Order: sequence, then C-alpha cells, then structure tokens
Amino acid sequence: MKKKYLIGIIAGLAFIVLAIYSFDTSKIEYSDFATARKEGKTVQIIGSWIKEMPYNYDSQKNEFVFHLKDEKNGIAEVLYHGGKPNNFDIAPMVVVKGKFVGERFIAKEVLTKCPSKYEGNLQK
Repeated sequence: MKKKYLIGIIAGLAFIVLAIYSFDTSKIEYSDFATARKEGKTVQIIGSWIKEMPYNYDSQKNEFVFHLKDEKNGIAEVLYHGGKPNNFDIAPMVVVKGKFVGERFIAKEVLTKCPSKYEGNLQK
C-alpha cells in the first residue's frame, strides 16, 4: 500500500474518533436535582421558578440567584452568571443547564419556555 493512502486512512480514522468523542461529551442529559447532586456532572433540569422564595439579580457581579422546583418536587438554589432572561417572570417552565457545586446549582445557561399567550391562535 502506498504511503499517502495509509496516511489518509489514519487521518480519516482519527477524524471519526474525534467526532464521536466530541458528540459524546457535548450531549447533556435531563435530570432532577437529587440525581444531579449525587452524580456531580453537567445536566439539564426542567422546573418552575418558586416566586415566593428569595431571588436576586446583582448587576455589579452580573449574577442571578433564584430557587427552582424540578419535576420531582426537588428544590435547589440556582446561581446563573448572567442577566435575568427577559420573559423569566412570566415563563411557566425553566430549563437550567449546569451542575452542583456544594449545595448550589451553578447554571451555565437558563432557558425559558414562552407562555401560551405568545403562541399563535389556530382557527379552523
């Protein structure tokens, strides 16, 4: 076999291995707070904001702290290094991506589900 074909095959295999590894490390599973505490890895959690509990946005540090209740009624304090999402106050559901550091869930991303009033009305 010629040397350039062998180099091409090795480069192709290296690319395939790298692609599989990148896909595997970029996927983030959905979880709940109890499981996320035990496993200590980055997860996504769907829940609802507990408006009755204290929350705060610190503009000096650009930090938003709030409490979230997951789908299994687990509650955790969430710290997000970023601004409060625009429709956070009216969103029925919130998705946080991150992991626990101590007793606090550190979110890398906070996504809100738009309320149904923003969805178009379908009429027949």
